[in-house]
Amino acid sequence: MSYEQSYLYKLRHSAAHLMAQAVTELYPSAKLSIGPPIENGFYYDIDFESPLKEEDLEKIENKMRELSNLKEPIVCRPAKDKEEAKKVILDETTNGQGPENALYKLQLLEAIPDGDAVTFYEQRATDKQGKEHAFIDLCRGPHVENTSEIKNFKLLNLAGAYWRGDVKNKQLTRIYGTAFETKDELEAYLHNLEEAKKRDHRVLGRELGLFMFSPRVGTGLPLWLPKGATLRHVMTDFLQKEQVKRGYEPVVTPHIANIKLYEKSGHIQTYRDKMFPFMEDEEKETYILKPMNCPFHIEIYQSQLRSYRDLPVRYAEFGTVHRYEQSGEVTGILRARGFTQDDAHLFVTPEQLQDEFIGVVDLMQTVLAKLGLKDFRARVGTKDPGSDKYVGHDENWVAATKAIMDACDVMKLEYEVSPGDAAFYGPKLDLMIKDALGREWQMGTVQVDYNLPERFELEYIGEDSKPHRPIMIHRAPFGSLERMIALMTEQYAGAFPFWLAPVQVAVLPIADRHNESAQQLADRLRDSVYDTRALRVEVDDRRETLGKKIRENQRHKVPFMLVLGDRDIEAGTVGVRHRERGDLGAMPLADCLKMILEEPDTTSDPA
Repeated sequence: MSYEQSYLYKLRHSAAHLMAQAVTELYPSAKLSIGPPIENGFYYDIDFESPLKEEDLEKIENKMRELSNLKEPIVCRPAKDKEEAKKVILDETTNGQGPENALYKLQLLEAIPDGDAVTFYEQRATDKQGKEHAFIDLCRGPHVENTSEIKNFKLLNLAGAYWRGDVKNKQLTRIYGTAFETKDELEAYLHNLEEAKKRDHRVLGRELGLFMFSPRVGTGLPLWLPKGATLRHVMTDFLQKEQVKRGYEPVVTPHIANIKLYEKSGHIQTYRDKMFPFMEDEEKETYILKPMNCPFHIEIYQSQLRSYRDLPVRYAEFGTVHRYEQSGEVTGILRARGFTQDDAHLFVTPEQLQDEFIGVVDLMQTVLAKLGLKDFRARVGTKDPGSDKYVGHDENWVAATKAIMDACDVMKLEYEVSPGDAAFYGPKLDLMIKDALGREWQMGTVQVDYNLPERFELEYIGEDSKPHRPIMIHRAPFGSLERMIALMTEQYAGAFPFWLAPVQVAVLPIADRHNESAQQLADRLRDSVYDTRALRVEVDDRRETLGKKIRENQRHKVPFMLVLGDRDIEAGTVGVRHRERGDLGAMPLADCLKMILEEPDTTSDPA
């Protein structure tokens, strides 16, 4: 059963209406727009005369409980046509505030195709003082049967949202909430929300010195600090080595391109609202910041004649792209305007398609295992037959979709189908990762594309000496470096697995006279190799107390701290502190180094 068919979906849908009813009783002039259930709760976008504050949510919650306790039956009230529905909206949903109060509902009604059913959500009850409470809202459902079923809920926060998602329209107040069937489920969810706040990658990124944002640089454009840049390099080095083993070739492409390239690919027609404003040079040629890397890789493939003996061709690039996300949608590095994809495009013959697709999925699983992300599910995104956002012929879509599903069957990889989640040029397989708090993230993706090779008229000469069209596979195991680092930061609360930690060992001299010995120890450690890279070591030689140095390095999640004082220098030992295991006492340098180099490369118990 899908979420949309579940009781929980009905419950949250009804809770959104109950919240709207509470709002209209407390703020009669409030204009309601739309309030759907979402993955983890619900929201309602409302136009208030005066700004709502976070502290007002408790008052709305209390009113919701009063209304829930009235045990109001919830009924679906049909209208025979749109004219009758308009009359209901104007006569029964405006709280006596006049037609202006129904502005958004009338626009929603107008958008309903003629001939489609129009229904209302309706509640009526009388309280102990004899006051009637009635609420009617334009809605097609589904809902629960009685308000008494809506009792385990919580209003979470406020946000701004433009009417119909258009920045040219008025900004409304969005109230987010959640609801569950049981109190225990609600409390567990709220507990996880508090844990999520502690793990927020935006907060940890600043505290750990990974990245920063500057208003002078711009919204959604991160600046990577030394430790964050180190983290990126470790991840890219790991993936580059894996790709070399699997026959990928590196390429590098520009950050801008002539608009003609993206007109040819179809991005201008299908993706324009996600592109930054176009630029024009002195020769009146139009250029754009690249939102995707694939057209560049296609140009490289097409730059020379290809034989079937040359295929598969596998081009890989850590390519930085820019997409014009609305400022309200930007979320740290999880959803940024500038980010780097671990992008690759494979050009294959039909006979090679299945093996190459399986090889890509194997690479994606290798990456997740290395990152310690073991809980994931597979989702096949297919074309929505009712949408016009796609390019290419139906037979190409059928062939590409079948290729993905056949490969999954060969791998015995269970998957669910998600209509409408395909890329505009082809279906895809996404790996949906569940983190330590039970949240799902869409990360690695692999797509089968018959359409761009056709649009660009790509060819290779077959064994029959005739031209044939290759098939493209698009893939990104991380998805993007930024998004994966955000996930890893929150998954491990900043305590990265040892192989990934930007600083693996901190050497802490007790006094200034120990600094030279500390530097010598650090140099010795740096000569040692862990996971194909030199150990990353810092000397904390600040003029601070040892206690403060320990506390701050612990806060920075450094896996090992080595304390060096007079006795240690004399005895050839070092005091060892471990991030999770605490004070391990003094030990000979050789034993300490052996223990560090034998440290597991994954964290078994995320912080």
